[in-house]
Amino acid sequence: MSFLHALGLDSVLVYLALILCWWLLSGIPMNWLIDAQVMEQRPGFLHGKTKFLLDLSEKLSVRGWKNHIYCHYFGSKRIRETWWRKLLFLWVVGWLLGSLWIFWFMNSQAIEKRRETLASMCDERARMLQDQFNVSMNHLQALAILVSTFHHAKSPSAIDQVTFARYAERTAFERPLTSGVAYAVKVLRSEREEFEKQQGWTIKKMETQEVSPVEEEYAPVIFAQDAYKHVISLDMLTGKEDRENILRARASGKGVLTAPFPLLKSNRLGVILTYAVYKSELPSNATPVERIQAAIGYLGGIFDIEALVDKLLHQLACKQSIMVNVYDTTDPYDPISMYGSNVTGNGIYHNSSLHFGDPMRKHEMHCRFTQKPPLPWLAITTSIGTLVIALLIGYIFHATVNRIAKVEDDYREMMVLKKRAEAADVAKSQFLATVSHEIRTPMNGVLGMLQMLMDTDLDITQQDYVRTAQASGKALVSLINEVLDQAKIESGKLELEAVQFELRTILDDVLSLFYGKSQEKGIELAVYVSDQVPEVLIGDPGRIRQIITNLMGNSIKFTDKGHIFVTVHLVEEVMANSLEVESGTPYQYSLSVFPIVDKKRSWENFKIFNQDASGYQSFSSPSLDPINLIISVEDTGVGIPREAQSRVFTPFMQVRPSISRIHGGTGIGLSISKCLVGLMKGEIGFVSEPHIGSTFTFTAVLSRAHSTSNEYKPSEFQGMKALVIDHRPARAKVTEYHLQRLGIHAKLATDISQVLRLMTNGSLVVKMILVDKETWMKEADIWPFFMSILRKVDSSDIPKIFLLSNPSIANKSNSVSSTEYISSIIMKPLRASMLLVSLQRVMGNGDKDVSQNGGPPSLSLRNLLHGRNILVVDDNIVNLRVAAGALKKYGAEVACAESGKKAIDMLKPPHLFDACFMDIQMPEMDGFEATRRIREMEKNVYDSIKHGESTLESYGDVLHWHIPILAMTADVIQATHEECLKSGMDGYVSKPFEGEQLYKEVVRFFKSTTTRTKENS
Repeated sequence: MSFLHALGLDSVLVYLALILCWWLLSGIPMNWLIDAQVMEQRPGFLHGKTKFLLDLSEKLSVRGWKNHIYCHYFGSKRIRETWWRKLLFLWVVGWLLGSLWIFWFMNSQAIEKRRETLASMCDERARMLQDQFNVSMNHLQALAILVSTFHHAKSPSAIDQVTFARYAERTAFERPLTSGVAYAVKVLRSEREEFEKQQGWTIKKMETQEVSPVEEEYAPVIFAQDAYKHVISLDMLTGKEDRENILRARASGKGVLTAPFPLLKSNRLGVILTYAVYKSELPSNATPVERIQAAIGYLGGIFDIEALVDKLLHQLACKQSIMVNVYDTTDPYDPISMYGSNVTGNGIYHNSSLHFGDPMRKHEMHCRFTQKPPLPWLAITTSIGTLVIALLIGYIFHATVNRIAKVEDDYREMMVLKKRAEAADVAKSQFLATVSHEIRTPMNGVLGMLQMLMDTDLDITQQDYVRTAQASGKALVSLINEVLDQAKIESGKLELEAVQFELRTILDDVLSLFYGKSQEKGIELAVYVSDQVPEVLIGDPGRIRQIITNLMGNSIKFTDKGHIFVTVHLVEEVMANSLEVESGTPYQYSLSVFPIVDKKRSWENFKIFNQDASGYQSFSSPSLDPINLIISVEDTGVGIPREAQSRVFTPFMQVRPSISRIHGGTGIGLSISKCLVGLMKGEIGFVSEPHIGSTFTFTAVLSRAHSTSNEYKPSEFQGMKALVIDHRPARAKVTEYHLQRLGIHAKLATDISQVLRLMTNGSLVVKMILVDKETWMKEADIWPFFMSILRKVDSSDIPKIFLLSNPSIANKSNSVSSTEYISSIIMKPLRASMLLVSLQRVMGNGDKDVSQNGGPPSLSLRNLLHGRNILVVDDNIVNLRVAAGALKKYGAEVACAESGKKAIDMLKPPHLFDACFMDIQMPEMDGFEATRRIREMEKNVYDSIKHGESTLESYGDVLHWHIPILAMTADVIQATHEECLKSGMDGYVSKPFEGEQLYKEVVRFFKSTTTRTKENS
C-alpha cells in the first residue's frame, strides 16, 4: 500500500489533476475567444470544433486579442457562471489540502534530515575521540615496556627523572589525549627505608601529602612529566581511585581506567589509564596471582577530560553547531558527567558509545544541537508558493493573452521603426557617397591640374605656391577619407586587403610626408625596423600606412622640440627582452637630449604579454606563417593630461576645445586607428607623461610573403664597410639600420678616441665615415688631427666623410668647422632612397631613375602604359583633361568620351582599345549600366561567332572580347566598390588617383614594354 493511499489522498490528487486538465483545456480557448457578444449555439461537436478553429484564426490574424466580458464554452455546452465558481472553489480547496500535505511531508523530511545530521556529527566526534584514545593507549603501553627494559632490566638504570621527562615531552604528539604521564614503582615495607635513602625523599600520602604510614606495599611515583612533577614521591596506593586502578591493572595485565575524579592542583575532572610493568615477560594465560607477584611498577597516563575533549572539538569547523556531553555510564542509574553541562533540552539528541579499552567501564557521548530548530521555511514557502501558483494560474492565462497582444503591437511598431532606421542608414550612406563624389570630383581636377602645372617651367616661388596648394588639397582629401572611414566602421563594412608590401618602404614614405613639418619645428625623425622583421609581408599596406600616419601626425602636432622615433619589432623579440635599442636609461638611449617615457608601459595591458609563449597561436592569424609585429611611435611632446587619457580613443573627442582651433583635426584619427588595429587582430595602447612625451604602441598580425625583397641594393655598395660615429647609441643604431638596407656593413663608435684606437690596432678599414653633426661639433678641435692620422695610414684611399645633420642642429648653426674634410652633408630623416642617392653622388655614378618616395618608379608605369590605347569616359571636362594628361605622361595613347552611350559606341568590337577608365556617376547612363551593356555586347559577339552567325575574321580574329574596365570615381564607399565588381568592372581607382594606385591596378592587365620586347625577340 502506497503512502498516498494510506493517507486517503490518492483519489483526491487524481481528481484534482483531472480538474486541472479540464480547466487548462477550457480556460485557454476561453481567454483567447474573448468577445463582447454571446456566441451562438452550435449544432454538433465537430461543427463547433471547426468553427472554433476558424474563429481562433480570425482572432489571431485580423482582430487581435482583446479582453472584454466573456462567456465559457466546452464543446457545444455552455457552462454557467455558478458552476465555474464551484469549480474554482474546488480548485482552491483541493490545492489548499495539497499545500497542507506538502507542508507536513517536507517538515517531516527536514526533521529526519536534521536527526541524521546530528547522528552523523555525533558519531564522527565519538570516533575521533575513541581513535585518538586508542593511539594514546598504545603509546602508553609502549612507554611501559620502555621503562621495563631500560630501567628495571639494566643496572644501573638508563632512565632518570630528567630523561623520562624529556622523552615524555618530545613524544607527546603520539599521545594526543594525554596531558601527562607518570611512573610509580612497587616498594615493599622492607624496602622502604633503603628506597627513601636512595631517592632522597620520603613516601607521602596522595591526598594530604603527609608522610605515608607503615603499609605492606607502596607505589610511590619516581618519574613524571614536567607538568605533573608535583606527584613525585606520592604513594598512588593511598588514593582511592588510583589504588583500585593499580590493583586491577596488575591483576589483568591490561590498561584500566579510573572513574572520573578531580585532578590535583587543577581540580578539573580527569581519569588515569594505568598499565602494570612486570619484571619478566609473562605468558598470555598467566593467572592474576602470577601477575601480582611479577608486578614491579605502574605507568599511568593522566587524561584531563575537559581540556582534551575541548581541544578535539576545536579541530572541527562546525564545533559550535552541536553540544557534546561525555558520561561515564558504568553505573547506568548514576552516570558521571565527564565533559559538558548537565542542561537538558527538549530537542533532538543522539547517544554514541565510546570504547576506551577497559571493559569494566562504559562511556557514552550525548549530542544535541545548540540552537533550536529553525522554522521549516522551505516547507512553508513551498506549500504557500504552491497555493499561490494555483491561485494565479487563471490570472496568468488572462495576463498572457494581454501581454501577447501588446508584444505584437510593439513588434509591428518596432518593424516600422526598423524599416525607417534602415532607410535612414541607406540614405546616410548614399548621402556620404554623393557628397564624397561631389567633393572629390573637383578636387581631382584641382590636384591633377596642379600636378600638370608642376611639370611646366616654374620658378622657385611658383613651385612653392603649387606645392602649398597640393598639400592643402591632399589634406582636404585626407579629411574626407577619415570621415568616410568612420562611416564604414559604424556600418561594419570596413574590410582589409591582403597583398604583398614592404614595410620599410612604407615607413620611408611616411617620413617623407612629415619631412617639411619636422624642418619647420626642428624635430628629428627616425625609423628603426628590427632585422628579424621580414622584408616582404602580406597585409593591407594602406591601412598600416594610415595608422602610422595618424600616430606620427598627432606626435608632430604636439611636439615642439626633441624627436619622434618609430620602432618596429617582432612580439617575440619584445617578450624575450632582446631589444638592444631599448636597454639602458631613458636619457642615455634617447634620440635627443630630452627624456622619454617608458615604452614598455604602453603595452603592459596587452593580452599577448599576459600569456605564455605558447599563447601566440591564439593571437596569430590562421595563415601558415603569421608575423606578430609591435610598432611604437615615441615623441617628446607636451604629453596627454591624465584626466584626458581615458577618452583618447573616443571618436570626435579632443583633450580641450582649443585643440581643434590651434592644431586642427577632427578627433577621429585615433578611434579609426584603434578599429583598424582590431581588424588586424592586434591591440593598441599608450603611455604618456605631461611635459615629457607620449609613446603609442600597437600590434598587428600579418603574414610572411614567400618571395624576395624588391628593395634595391646597388652592387657597388654590397659588402662595403662604413664607420658611424655618434655619441648617442640609439641614433647610431638607426644609421646602421639604413646602411644595412643598402648592403653596407657598419661599425659603430661613440667618439674619435675610440676610432683612433681602432686605427692604431689596424682593424679599421672603411670606405666611408658617417658622423652625426652634433658629435662633429662636440669634437670639432680633434678633426684636423684625425684627418692627418687618416692620411698617414692610407693616403691613397682616404674614406669619404658624410655629415648627418638633423633640422634642430641645422637651425642652431649653419656654420660647420673643418668643412674641407666633409664630402657631403646628408639631411635627416634618413631614408634608404635618399641615402642611396647621396652616397652614389659621392662614391660613384648615381642612378637618376631611383624614386625618392619609395613608391613604384615612373619608369615602371611608362613601361606598362607606353603605346597603349586607353579610353577615358567622364562627363566632367576637367576630369577628362586631368586623366588624359596623367596617362599621356606615361606614354599612353588616350581617347576621350563624355558619356556612357558614346563609350558603348566606341567599344563595339572590333576596336583597338587596350583598357577603359570609366566614371560611375554620369547623366543619361551611369558607368554601371554602360559596363553591363559592354559586357553583354561582348557576350553577344562570342555567341554569334560560336553559333556560326558571324565569322572570326569580321571581329579581328578575336573570339573572347573582354576589355579591362576600371572604375574611375570619387565615391569610395564599400558598397560602390562591390557594385563595380557586380556590374562587370575589373578594378577600381578612386579620385584623385596617384602613380602608385594606378600602377597597382594596371599591372594586373598589362606587361611592361621590356617584357614584351623580350617575348617578341
